[in-house]
Amino acid sequence: MANTREHQYTVSLTWNGNLGTGTSGYRDYSRNYEIGSDGKPDIQGSADPAFRGDRSRWNPEELLVASLSACHKLWYLHLAVEAGIIVTAYADRAEGVLEMGQDGAGRFRSVVLHPTVTVAKGSAVERARTLHKPAHEKCFIANSVNFFVECQPEIVVAG
Repeated sequence: MANTREHQYTVSLTWNGNLGTGTSGYRDYSRNYEIGSDGKPDIQGSADPAFRGDRSRWNPEELLVASLSACHKLWYLHLAVEAGIIVTAYADRAEGVLEMGQDGAGRFRSVVLHPTVTVAKGSAVERARTLHKPAHEKCFIANSVNFFVECQPEIVVAG
């Protein structure tokens, strides 16, 4: 890219799952950790419950799916402003599919976003729908993953 700029992101991750004997055995430690960044609340993390994690904490797989959803939403709202479309509400139900190999290694196969976008009366509904394509094309996170990301939007007119 000719006109490239860089942005740096730094987070800390601290494992707090030593139950007294460290990793002396597969069942002898907790998968819990905290993600932090200066000036922000910590994120309480763990493994997926299928991998002995704490269901009440965020797991890396959920965070990846959430990152795709959030990035898409941020681009969509930006493009809506540029197109003169007034969005009054936005909610997504994103779903990711992780496939596991026989050796225990896994990878995401796909993520499908299901945003429901509410637009003000008089907004161009079809234009609001088509903005999802450029939002996906501009999403930093979607451009960084090597699996299929799809968007199946619903547009609702307020009132």
